[in-house]
Amino acid sequence: MVKRAGPTVRDDLPRTFVIHETVWIPLADGTRLAARLWLPDGAEAQPIPAILEYVPYRRRDGTRQRDDPMHGWFAGHGYASIRVDLRGAGDSDGLLDDEYLKQEQDDALEIIAWLAEQSWCSGSVGMIGISWGGFNGLQVAARRPPALKAIVTACSTDDRYNDDIHYMGGCVLGDNFSWASTFFGRVSPPPPDPEIVGERWREMWQARLDATPLLLETWLGHQRRDAYWKHGSVCEDYGAIDIPVFAIGGWNDGYQNAIPRLLEHLDVPRIGVIGAWSHTYGFRGGPGPTADVLSEFVRWWDHWLKGEATGIMEEPMLRTFMMASERPAAWVETWPGRWIAEPVWPVTDGNVTTREFAMNDRGVLANEPERGNRPMTIRSPLQTGFASGEWCRHDTGTDLATDQRMDDSGSLCFDTEPVMEPLEILGAPVVTLEFSVDKPVAQAVVRLNDVFPDGAVSRMTWGVKNLTHLQDQENPVSLEPGRRYTIAFKLNDTAFSLKPGHRLRIAVSTSCFPMVWPAPEPATLTLMPGTSTIALPMRAPRELDEIIAFDPPQEAPSGKVTVIEQATMRQTASMDAQTGFWQLEVVADDGTKHIEEIDLEITGWRRELWRIHPDDPQSATGEITYGFERKRGDWSTHHNARCSMAMTREDYLLEASLEAFEGEESVFKRVFKTTVPRDHT
Repeated sequence: MVKRAGPTVRDDLPRTFVIHETVWIPLADGTRLAARLWLPDGAEAQPIPAILEYVPYRRRDGTRQRDDPMHGWFAGHGYASIRVDLRGAGDSDGLLDDEYLKQEQDDALEIIAWLAEQSWCSGSVGMIGISWGGFNGLQVAARRPPALKAIVTACSTDDRYNDDIHYMGGCVLGDNFSWASTFFGRVSPPPPDPEIVGERWREMWQARLDATPLLLETWLGHQRRDAYWKHGSVCEDYGAIDIPVFAIGGWNDGYQNAIPRLLEHLDVPRIGVIGAWSHTYGFRGGPGPTADVLSEFVRWWDHWLKGEATGIMEEPMLRTFMMASERPAAWVETWPGRWIAEPVWPVTDGNVTTREFAMNDRGVLANEPERGNRPMTIRSPLQTGFASGEWCRHDTGTDLATDQRMDDSGSLCFDTEPVMEPLEILGAPVVTLEFSVDKPVAQAVVRLNDVFPDGAVSRMTWGVKNLTHLQDQENPVSLEPGRRYTIAFKLNDTAFSLKPGHRLRIAVSTSCFPMVWPAPEPATLTLMPGTSTIALPMRAPRELDEIIAFDPPQEAPSGKVTVIEQATMRQTASMDAQTGFWQLEVVADDGTKHIEEIDLEITGWRRELWRIHPDDPQSATGEITYGFERKRGDWSTHHNARCSMAMTREDYLLEASLEAFEGEESVFKRVFKTTVPRDHT
């Protein structure tokens, strides 16, 4: 893996500023939240707008290397930029019980009011965030705090059930287990910093350890789209948001679908940018090309928080990267393609049209159904999905989808003839399946693939559907074996240009493990060709595309961090010939680094192990272990966490353990073991 070039670091920004390492924000109930503030010189004399980022990932040592370049950039352009740790995270008081609780939003309302009242603040506040911070930016905007004037939401969602890390199409995602393990092993347990909170650090740490939740049990307790998921899903009432929204993300992220929906359904000034990158803002990370998005954000803030004419609202509503054919690989330095634009979204002038292809029983994907199509059956071996990569990708070097030929071997495949000219799609393909199954619970996985002339296969986009959710995600119904059904569902939105000489392929399977946990029993899907189709949103080039471009990325300087031990990442798939089991192992070592400004040494690592037998869904297991250590002088703490998940026909089986140490002494140990009934999943 080649190291990707980073942004240009600028130390000649228009404004000088001071970083206040810890600022305390008092709340009405007596809780204090810890914040880090980048404050431009002269703000007391001439108050300026404030920009808030509000997440649980430890502003002092967790996101420091990401925060300095962005918040420093904002401060260098005349904004008081503040990074606040949620209640119960970092050095903040309290406990962190779950994602996106009403308490989290209530605290944000108080933070925004506090910011607006500061002597250095003009009274106008913006909110920015990626992932968790992108979610709560939308949620807080829907609460309408008076001082909040605009937001930037990155890699987020408007629908916590259908388009978050927990469920997809009503199926339980493997990343639901991964994220629960991360919360249990990385987000909740670390202690506050004694340099900041003093002697009470040990008491605060003990309280956090005691309260660390196994959220996997909570999230699996809501396998339908119920009130738990509707809370915090702004799609329940887009009209609640009455301020401008800048939505940004990447096609190789897990959260790409929300941006087109927000542009379609919000009734406020709004723009969207979608790059080729994964779970990142776009000025760092990849796949490239990266872009000068921090300057775009400043244009946005200058327009909405300062009232300056920057031209940002004269940009097309959607600027996006049209990805071109790229050979399958777990890491791509720079994706080939070009930037394009749509003046409005959805497209209203006919530049995106629908083209339907029929699946025929000869394995042909054609413009018309053939006569005499016969039913086709598939019961995928359960290792189908091992080439799918991660659901939420972080540009780790191992997490993109790899060559799909192995997964295609366990699928029904339908190919076009080689295309004669570029075939470009923009939006969400819609697949319609006429089918029957032989079990009451089953799932259908559909991948849209790019087949190279030499046979290599790259995934363009994909989708999955729990077939018991035929009509209603709140009230799934067991399927009647042998009965014929019809279902239509969207694949993930994408922008993709297929090269001449390549073929389109639709691959239909009944498994995608470990991306998706399997149905309770091996299910055979009988597909009716001819009436099973895919509708592609075909886009024609515009003249406007020729003038869309972004400058290379820039950022503010970061504090000095010394790497003591390099980070490493490895993912390995294997098959045991004696037992028939397939295994996927992920090894992620964060290495060891020393944050010079706060004299803190940090070490972390993660191991994942997924196993399954091709013929037995109840053999599926996942195990994730974490370890983290923090040192300063003679003070050191570390904790180890382990989570495992297995399944029977009726239940999900969960186990977890957490042990914490001060120095070499064990100061906390807890073991969880619980069962969650399956509910049509």
